[in-house]
Amino acid sequence: MAQSEIEAARLTVRLGALKGNYRTIGARVGAAKVAPVVKADGYGVGMAGVSCALAEIGADTFFVARIQEGIDLRKALPRVRIFVLDGLKPGTASLYSANNLTPVLNTLEEIAEWSAAARNARTKLDAAIQIDTGMNRSGLSHADAETLARDAATRLHSINVSLWLSHLSCSDDAKHPMNRQQLERFRAMLAKLPPAPASISASGGIGLERDYDMDMVRPGLALYGGNPQPLLPNPYRVVARLTGRVLQVRRVDLGDTVGYGATFTTGKPLKLVTVSLGYADGLSRVLAGRGQAALGGVRMPFAGRISMDLAVLDATNVPDAACKRGAEVEFFGDSIPLEEIAEAANTVSYEILTGISPRVPRVHVEG
Repeated sequence: MAQSEIEAARLTVRLGALKGNYRTIGARVGAAKVAPVVKADGYGVGMAGVSCALAEIGADTFFVARIQEGIDLRKALPRVRIFVLDGLKPGTASLYSANNLTPVLNTLEEIAEWSAAARNARTKLDAAIQIDTGMNRSGLSHADAETLARDAATRLHSINVSLWLSHLSCSDDAKHPMNRQQLERFRAMLAKLPPAPASISASGGIGLERDYDMDMVRPGLALYGGNPQPLLPNPYRVVARLTGRVLQVRRVDLGDTVGYGATFTTGKPLKLVTVSLGYADGLSRVLAGRGQAALGGVRMPFAGRISMDLAVLDATNVPDAACKRGAEVEFFGDSIPLEEIAEAANTVSYEILTGISPRVPRVHVEG
């Protein structure tokens, strides 16, 4: 029996669309290097598969968040450069060296420890260094960056800085003044530091003016088909499509209730479908009464609460020929944009993608 016949749900990942998005970004940023961000299992769609697909078309630099992600990615791609955003946790320098990973150093303490590791190895070690320009999350504070600039010859003697980076806090809004403020802060600090390539833009920054591109951009959500600037049309192709299967079709009368708590009462006779996807698969319970799914391209509202393994939808407007046991119901993808389900769930696209449960198979296709 084929795997597709026993799958209750699946996340289909279109590698052709992924590659197309990578090329779209490359054409937009010109000479800047495009370095995919594949943290959180490739934003939930399968890190190894998408990374190998992108490496096939020229990607040679990747970003992950955790050191274990870097170790796992190194097994799949032995020759690419891998930056680890978390930085250098105490005592982990040997793991970086053993797996040929490059830390993104975020504090003066991390810089000192990495420098000591380089001296012990009697070599210079590569590192990226992050400068905080207003997000107040990760990276050297302004005061610490000034200290580093004053003492660069000493503090960086054993470190080869391969990248200076920062991160925009408001790039999802192209008109937000914080974007320009952070860019200017970054440029001012770079003028005081030893020369090296620089990067400030992730997916949202790629949609800003071209001076934000600098030497490298770090796309994440954009690669996977999400819209990093929801106020503007999405320039990227749909990569991920979440679907479940119709398990049962039933007709209910006026006044019947549906689901736990009997929170949904029918106002007229309805045709309902029970679908094999629930909150254990990553389908938010908040979507009940707010979101929609699609069957045969026809939208269906949720009926009643979402259960652990099941969701019930109002299929009254779906032709009977399409309402069959085993039919595929889309929760996001072609008919239901990722941003729409995120808005209905009162969250962001990033959380929707990364929140899909491991029990949902990731099926990579070339289409």
